[in-house]
Amino acid sequence: MGRARTGRSWGWLPVVLALVATACGGGGDGAGGKLRLTVATFGEFGYEPLFEEYERLHPEVDVVGRVTDFESHHKGLITALAAGRGAADVVAVEEQYAPRVRRSKDAVVDLAGFGALDLRDRWAPWKWEQGVDGDFVIGLGTDMGGLALCYRRDLFERARLPTDRDAVAALWPTWERYAAVAARFAEEVPDAKFADSSGTIYTAVLNQARENYFAAADDSFIGDANPNVRRAFEIAGGIGAKGRTARVAPFTPDWNVAVNQGSFATTTCPAWMLAQIREIGGEAGAGKWDVTTVPGGGGNWGGSHLVVPAQGAHQRESYRLAEWLTAPEQQKRLFVDAGILPSQPAAYQDPAVLGHTDAYFSGAPVGELFAASSDTVRPNYRGLRDADVRPVFGLALGRVENGQRGVDQAWAEAVAEARKLVG
Repeated sequence: MGRARTGRSWGWLPVVLALVATACGGGGDGAGGKLRLTVATFGEFGYEPLFEEYERLHPEVDVVGRVTDFESHHKGLITALAAGRGAADVVAVEEQYAPRVRRSKDAVVDLAGFGALDLRDRWAPWKWEQGVDGDFVIGLGTDMGGLALCYRRDLFERARLPTDRDAVAALWPTWERYAAVAARFAEEVPDAKFADSSGTIYTAVLNQARENYFAAADDSFIGDANPNVRRAFEIAGGIGAKGRTARVAPFTPDWNVAVNQGSFATTTCPAWMLAQIREIGGEAGAGKWDVTTVPGGGGNWGGSHLVVPAQGAHQRESYRLAEWLTAPEQQKRLFVDAGILPSQPAAYQDPAVLGHTDAYFSGAPVGELFAASSDTVRPNYRGLRDADVRPVFGLALGRVENGQRGVDQAWAEAVAEARKLVG
């Protein structure tokens, strides 16, 4: 998941290895003898109002949320699962780390034992498959990111480009055409950049492919030979090498300043990104942004599952909480209230979701846009070592943006380092 928060799975950001104590700790006795259940997430999932509602529906339960950054959360979880202690009762696992948890499935509860298999039709098939290993149900799907493109109408107008979202989408049916628009923009607007970073472009292009760094068949490393990876690297690196990015990565102070100052015109945006832009841009940014279709059509960026560690003392109660939090009614509410995109067709095809617009983004029909994106999502295989390899290529792109390397040299270095990592 993402949302207006810090700590997303941005592959080019340095990996934070610190373990945060608040990411750990299981259930116990709550106030007044209530059963306390802890829910650990990375960043804000919009769950606090839902926790309060669940407590009203279940007065015998006290729900405590624990929030940390992305890397600390997942590194802490992997450590806690290996140690057999220290995990929360319910834990969110982002798609990048799902293969590692799947490999350690003996440390998590098979939710099929509580009837989870009967719920499989709730989710989009690809989302359900991410959370299972055969008939072993590892986790229940929360959101998905979907994928769209956010752009600054005022900067497009200055560049003498169309500002209507349908006309803008027609500019870039492919990522190659998106790069051509970047060149056109640079000629007209020398005091702003076309995109925030090569990293956002790279990740979006990569996430539209079925396979990235590892083969779905046997988890072997194919990043050096996969044309999908090379194409994404060349497109993103080419835009960055020409100085058409602001060289700012989301969830960094520099990115916040760039959003606030209108320093770049486009960013690839999953649904959870909208709240981040809205919060940082403030009132001054209202009506300047809009949302349209991403080049290449569709795709996904982000999304999680709720798992129940086997070390917990209240597994059935934890499952019931996870099932309720991921039910269609709650997924729909999270989108309308916080822009968190459902992973269940019954929720994202609901009229309340489809009809949802965002005044901050010039009245963009975000419900319709992201629902359409959701319907075209293709499963994106993440290998066991994905979290290790992905940052290598992101950091290589950073060297291209900074003028330290050419695209070809940076690619060769990234491939060599990735091969060394995976042995």
